[in-house]
Amino acid sequence: MDMLKTSFLLQRYGYSKERFVWSLISAVGIFCLGSGATIVHGVQNLWTSHPPENIKYAALVIGGSFIIEGASLVVAIQAVKKGAAAEGMKVRDYVWRGHDPTSVAVMTEDGAAVTGLAIAAASLVAVNTTGNAIYDSIGSIIVGNLLGMVAIFLIQRNRHALIGRAMDDHDMEKVLQFLKNDPVVDALYDCKSEVIGPGFFRFKAEIDFNGVVVVQNYLKRTGREEWARQFREAGKEKDDNALLKIMSNYGEEVVTALGSEVDRLEQEIQELVPGIRHVDIEAHNPTGPIP
Repeated sequence: MDMLKTSFLLQRYGYSKERFVWSLISAVGIFCLGSGATIVHGVQNLWTSHPPENIKYAALVIGGSFIIEGASLVVAIQAVKKGAAAEGMKVRDYVWRGHDPTSVAVMTEDGAAVTGLAIAAASLVAVNTTGNAIYDSIGSIIVGNLLGMVAIFLIQRNRHALIGRAMDDHDMEKVLQFLKNDPVVDALYDCKSEVIGPGFFRFKAEIDFNGVVVVQNYLKRTGREEWARQFREAGKEKDDNALLKIMSNYGEEVVTALGSEVDRLEQEIQELVPGIRHVDIEAHNPTGPIP
């Protein structure tokens, strides 16, 4: 339990971004090992390469790998389409700006594998047709560059997710319009959002509350007549102690009512955009220090 508590204190918003870290490590591995090693191997063999001894075995390996990677690519594409539909985005936009780069990483890696196998097959055909093994080295260099481009793309996607990207403008606008249309809200200040995980967001805002509406909502729930009666009775007393006590109780209840309004707004925001897991609403202090 102590370990869980420590983890909670260190990671207030959970470990959702850890997925981005591993995706970034995978992308760096593709860039260094996959792209770098393949290009170096191709360049080294440009003038010393020899045709493969058994082209049939090489073709069989390429064909089997193509079938396996192709099936994996189909599954990955379906996952990306599902993610795009869940976020109401086009597949192309989801690939570039979607909140979960993991499924995009799988699709691009499988796509690069299938494309690389096609290039390898074309190189093998060229070698078999011409008898010149240089086409094998050229194919390796092309595949290495392909892996490098995929790796750079994935590094950028995960980098943006890790450094704190805002949620989509469409969702942000929905939340802001909701708050602006709520009667208890007079004005909004310092509204910000952040992606804290695949499809998970944090939203914060400072609100200038309409005190009249807050009090009216509270009196509707508790009864105006009851508070009016208590104030009238306290006013009949000879000293001010009873009146001060009623005023203190009333002030405490109004503060509680403001907290209830904040809770209501937070709950309705999360219902409006289910991906928002954390909502931080604060009362705006116009006389506070300027950050």
